[in-house]
Amino acid sequence: MKVEAFDFTLPPELIADRPAVPREAAKLLVVGETLGDHHVADLPDLLREGDLLVFNDTKVIPARLRGTRRSAKIEVTLHKNVTADSWHAFAKPAKKLKVSDVIEFSRGFTALVTDKYDGGEVALAFSASGPKLMEKLMEHGEIPLPPYISSLRAVDEQDKRDYQTIFAKDEGAVAAPTAGLHFTEGLLAAFAEKKIDMVTTTLHVGAGTFLPVKVDDTDDHKMHAERGFLNAETARKINETRSRGGRIVSVGTTSLRLLESAADEAGVLHPFEGETDIFITPGYRFKAIDLLITNFHLPKSTLFMLVSAFSGLETMKAAYAHAIAEKYRFYSYGDCSLLYPKP
Repeated sequence: MKVEAFDFTLPPELIADRPAVPREAAKLLVVGETLGDHHVADLPDLLREGDLLVFNDTKVIPARLRGTRRSAKIEVTLHKNVTADSWHAFAKPAKKLKVSDVIEFSRGFTALVTDKYDGGEVALAFSASGPKLMEKLMEHGEIPLPPYISSLRAVDEQDKRDYQTIFAKDEGAVAAPTAGLHFTEGLLAAFAEKKIDMVTTTLHVGAGTFLPVKVDDTDDHKMHAERGFLNAETARKINETRSRGGRIVSVGTTSLRLLESAADEAGVLHPFEGETDIFITPGYRFKAIDLLITNFHLPKSTLFMLVSAFSGLETMKAAYAHAIAEKYRFYSYGDCSLLYPKP
């Protein structure tokens, strides 16, 4: 499909730069046969007993580093862990780097450029490894807020709390699974009271999720791979839920992409550990989920293509037009939607 088909105009004042307080006070647009305006706090009443919510428990690391290569200032955003001491990263300005250059982030904390790729991507070998590298990232890195937020204001201490979900435990993401940001302990208790069950999976979200689609046709776009994990017990619970008529509710597009990667053609989930670069566009046949909770996404982005595949392009264009008219807040810190699949 032509990428232009997924374009829309968003007033810049609707880009959220802080999350709602409290989190469940965020607006929730229900997109089904009709459109319904709600709040996240209404979710326990919008779902039903026997449904199963699937969350992503990845934890965002301070993946943005600022350093120097001799006199040149260099910023890198890690996006894919390769070994205990090496990562792929997006560098700015990448043109000032060449293979064998050393970037210094602080005294004794450096990275060697071991390779260069298209699109500003580089391979880095750090002077620290494993837990020691994570300590250095915690000391010198910053939370890699998406560019549409970091261009509005500086990252601050509040973002260290705001840009993590309450499920975050498995370090490795460089972007938050933002649909999960709306959930609180009080909301989880309400789900439990309604006998709506919950499980977690892990997909380490990469910085590639923010890369613009630079081709004219979706067939020519290549997704960056992200690493995910789905254990046997979680797969069993999801399969049992569906077999007894419960609905699988994916909280976020990251959970969705992992579940779809782990499902066979019959929709049965299997344990999964590895990388996925699944790219979902209209025409895709969904196998693993029944409902999707997700934030509002960028024009011409792979995520808007995904939700258009799930609920229908014209349905999603109408939903986004409604959200804009009703002044919903967009993107990572913004409001969200509950999507039903297209008939």
